[in-house]
Amino acid sequence: MKYSINDFTIEQKIKLLAGKDFWHTEDFDGKIYKVKVSDGPVGLRMPVCDENGKWYDKPSVAYPSTQVLSQTWDEKLAYETGERIADDCIENGVDVLLAPGLNIKRNPLCGRNFEYVSEDPYLAGVFGREYVKGIQAHHVGATIKHFCANNQELCRWWVSSEIDERTLREIYLEPFRIAEEGKPWAVMCAYNLVNGVRMSEHAKLYKILREEFGHGDRLIMSDWEAVQDHVASVKAGLDLEMPYLESGYVRLKEGFENGEITEEEIDACVKRVLDFINLCEEQSALRKVQTTVEQRLQSAQKVAENGIVLLKNDGALPVKDNANISITGNSAVKYISGDGSSRVQPITKTPVGLPYALEKTLSGATVSYKGVDDHYQQTYVAVNNAYGKDVAIVCVDKIDGEGWDRHGLKLDKRQEMLIVETAKQNSNTVVVMYCGAPVDMSAWIDKVNAVIWAGYPGEMGAYAIANIISGKVNPSGKLTESFPLTLEDSVAEYTHSDFMKVDYAEGLRVGYRYYDSENQNGLTTLFPFGYGLSYSTFEYKNMSVEVGEQVVKVAFDITNTSQIDGAEVAQIYVREVHPKVYRPYKELKAFKKVSVGAGQTARVEVQLGVHAFEYYSVALDKWTHTPGSFEILVGASAENILLKQSVEIK
Repeated sequence: MKYSINDFTIEQKIKLLAGKDFWHTEDFDGKIYKVKVSDGPVGLRMPVCDENGKWYDKPSVAYPSTQVLSQTWDEKLAYETGERIADDCIENGVDVLLAPGLNIKRNPLCGRNFEYVSEDPYLAGVFGREYVKGIQAHHVGATIKHFCANNQELCRWWVSSEIDERTLREIYLEPFRIAEEGKPWAVMCAYNLVNGVRMSEHAKLYKILREEFGHGDRLIMSDWEAVQDHVASVKAGLDLEMPYLESGYVRLKEGFENGEITEEEIDACVKRVLDFINLCEEQSALRKVQTTVEQRLQSAQKVAENGIVLLKNDGALPVKDNANISITGNSAVKYISGDGSSRVQPITKTPVGLPYALEKTLSGATVSYKGVDDHYQQTYVAVNNAYGKDVAIVCVDKIDGEGWDRHGLKLDKRQEMLIVETAKQNSNTVVVMYCGAPVDMSAWIDKVNAVIWAGYPGEMGAYAIANIISGKVNPSGKLTESFPLTLEDSVAEYTHSDFMKVDYAEGLRVGYRYYDSENQNGLTTLFPFGYGLSYSTFEYKNMSVEVGEQVVKVAFDITNTSQIDGAEVAQIYVREVHPKVYRPYKELKAFKKVSVGAGQTARVEVQLGVHAFEYYSVALDKWTHTPGSFEILVGASAENILLKQSVEIK
C-alpha cells in the first residue's frame, strides 16, 4: 500500500528518520512495510541470530572483490554480477544491497581499496552504473557509497578531506555522477568530513547530488553511526540515520521541541523515506529468483577468470599436462578475502584450494603441497619441496579490511623469504598473489618467472587460477590502478596528513595522471594502469576518427597475431594539445574489451560525447571545453599508447 506523510504524527515521523534496528527501517510493529538492507558488494553479508542469541554470518555466494571485477574491464560482467547478487538478496528477503563502493583509489594504503573500482573516475562510474542496473533489474535496490571522498580508513569518523572544487568535481564526485545514470534507489554518505563539513551534514554536496546528478527525491542514508548531530543532518537533507540509535532519535525529538528544526524540514526527509519504503514494497511483489546457486557460482568463476591479471610471464605459463608441481603458501588452501563489511561467508562448506583445482585441471599432473607455519622447520621443508619440480608455485597474501589502513606496500618478511628461497630451488617459480591493493615487489620480482595477480577472487578463485595456470583460460584481466615501485613513489605520501585533516594537494594528479606528469622526471611504475599480459599477442592499426556535432566516433583494428584465441582491453584516452588551464596529460574516456580469434582481426568502435573533452571550470561553475586541438590516444595500457590521431573540437 502507499504511505502518505499525512498518516503519521510528528513523533512517528521522527522515528521514521531513525531506523528500526541495525538492518531495518521503522515499521511501527508491522503497520507499514519494513525495509531490510544488507552489506555487499562482493556477496551478501547477512548477519543472523540463532536461537541462542548468537550472531553469525549466513553463508552466501562469495564473489570476487570489486577490484577483481573491475579488472575484467567488461561492463557486462558488472551488470551480471549485480543480477546474481540480487538473486542472493531475494532468497534472503533483502530489499536493498549496500553496494557498490565508488570511492577513488587515491592512496594505495587505504584498507578498503579492494572494495572500490579504480583510481580513474570514468571507469569507476561506468562499473558502478552497470552494477546498479544489474541489481535493480531484479527489483532489488542498490546503494552507491561512500559519498564522498572517503579515501582512507585512518580516523575516518573525524578526518576532513581538504579538496579544491575542481578536483572534487572531476575526480571524487564524477563516479557518483556517472553511476546516477543507473538511478540507484539510495546513496550512502561517508563518515569523513569534506572541507570541514561532515558528510552527514553536507547540504552543498547533497544539492549537487540531487539537482545536478539527478538523484532527485531518492533516499540518502548515513553510513552506520556516521551521524553525529541528527538535527544538523536532517536540516542538510540526510533522510535516514542508520542504524537505530536512541541518542539520534532523542536529539531530533528534542531539537523539534525546542525549535531548532521545523516540521516542514522534517517532512522533506520523511517524504523521501516513505517514497523509499513504498518503492521497496512495490518492487518486493515483483521479485523472482532467476538463477540457481550453481549458476551464481559459475558467474563468480567467470568474473575471476576474466579479472585475474597476469603481471609477469617469462615462459613459465601455461603449465603443461603431466607436470610435476610443488605448491607452498597457506593461502593456496584457504579462502582469502578482504575483511570488514565485505567479508562474505562462502556458501560452499569448504572452498576449493589450488592444489586440488590443479589436479582436476591438469591431466596427469603430480601436485605436491607443503604448507608453512610459524616454525621455520616446516617452511624449510616447503622450500626444499620445490627442488627438481617442473614448476614451483608460491601463494602469498596481504589482508586488507574496513577500519584500518595498511602499514606499507610490502609483503611480510616471511612471505618475501618464502618466494626468494623457493626461487633459489627452482628456476621456474610462479607467484600467485591474493592481495587487495598494490604490493612492493622489489625484493623478489626479478627472481621469479611469473606473477599472477589473483586479488581476492572469491570462493571459486582456485578453479579460475588453475584454469589460467593450465592455459584452459587465456588471461585477459588488466589493472585498474597504478602499481608504484615503492610507497615513496605514491604522491599521496607527500601531502599533509594528520588525525584531523588530509590535504589533497596533488589535485587532479591521481593515479596514472600523476605518473604521466612525472615521467619526464624519470618516475616509472612497477605496473601501469591498464596493464595485463595474455597468452596471445595483439596488434593495433587502421585508426579512424569521425567528428560530429555531438559525438566523436573512434574506430580501429585489433589483430590477434598469435595462434591462441584471446581477449584484449583497448583503452581510449583524450588529451588537449594546447590547454588554457591545467589539464592532466591524458584521461581515460572510453574502453572496450573484445574477443579476437587466433589470426583474426576485430574492428573496434567507440563513441566519445562532448563531456569527454570537458573540464570543470570553477570560474564559470560548469563543465566546459576550449575549442581547439585534441588527441585521441588508443593503447593497451596507460604507458603503452599504440595509436593516436588529432582532431579539432569546436
